[in-house]
Amino acid sequence: MNGKNWIRIIYGDNPWQMVKELLEAIKPEEEIDKNALIGIKPNLVVAKPSSSGATTSPEIVAGLIEYLKSKGRDRIVIMEGSWVGDRTSAAFKICGYEDLSKKYNVPLIDLQKDKYKAYEINGLRINICDYVKKVDYLINIPVLKGHCQTNITCALKNMKGCIPDSEKRRFHSMGLHKPIAYLNKLIKQNLIIVDGMNGDLNFEEGGNPVQMNRIIAGKDPVLIDAYAAHLMGFSVEEVPYIAMAESIGAGTADLENADIIELNKDTGSRKITPSRRVQQLSRHIVEDSACSACYGSLVYALERLNEKGLLNRLKEKLYIGQNFKNKRYDGIGIGSCTSGFDKCVKGCPPKARDIVEYLESLI
Repeated sequence: MNGKNWIRIIYGDNPWQMVKELLEAIKPEEEIDKNALIGIKPNLVVAKPSSSGATTSPEIVAGLIEYLKSKGRDRIVIMEGSWVGDRTSAAFKICGYEDLSKKYNVPLIDLQKDKYKAYEINGLRINICDYVKKVDYLINIPVLKGHCQTNITCALKNMKGCIPDSEKRRFHSMGLHKPIAYLNKLIKQNLIIVDGMNGDLNFEEGGNPVQMNRIIAGKDPVLIDAYAAHLMGFSVEEVPYIAMAESIGAGTADLENADIIELNKDTGSRKITPSRRVQQLSRHIVEDSACSACYGSLVYALERLNEKGLLNRLKEKLYIGQNFKNKRYDGIGIGSCTSGFDKCVKGCPPKARDIVEYLESLI
């Protein structure tokens, strides 16, 4: 596919199958040389399985590796550096990547043990691990999830795993936003595949997974993160590193003019037992056969309203689900299935940002 100004989304509950269908639609092999060294960068920030909402699903990486090998692209490595409080080797094991490595004969590169060099941009020096600069084609596979300091973490912030631990500490002392933006001008991502199956509600270490049943692909990390912010109920302005990255030419946040296509509709059921926090938020919801992507958007929207101190002002119940099609109610409907309601947020599924704005206008 030409250019970088596009996003493709696929819904479902089988990530291994979904990523293959997504890749068939975008055909990345057309721009990858047969002899290219391909680096896959998941998010394994902590040694917790993907069901926690913290780490990249190994099924997505398995599907990606099988697809690349089927196209004759065999030189593949998986590389990651976990956060300062965890060992990458433990994350590789617990997150299922040791098994992947053995099954597909793909080496695991622990960037916490890698050498690094300093690179400079606009007067800011950043140390980057050597192996990251060695790969010819970098595939970033972040998790779409909340973050306690930056509100979201997705494509741009996942590159933080490509720097040594000492640099990660320094990034935090600098307030994260500026160094994350500048790092993405120094590291070129060739393809981004976002694990939006079940990211955490508001914390990068997991614990409150929200099932979203989607995988998102694109080439521009700034565009992807602008889209991700809206999916989680934030405006782009609420994630400062997005605008900073755009201002230095790392990409564009212009969603209005982007080529965004959903390849299918979500019909997947929710499989994750909701955490106590998600159960608290769902007291506001009347649900009848809701798709997980739609329901996930609503959960994120309610959390955003709660953070703004507005949730307790919401006096009406919110109705969501396929069994509200062609029905009339006085309440507030969420999603296209509730278009017969007097008040309704359209979209299939709607973005959490649209739900937040609509509910704010009513409160």
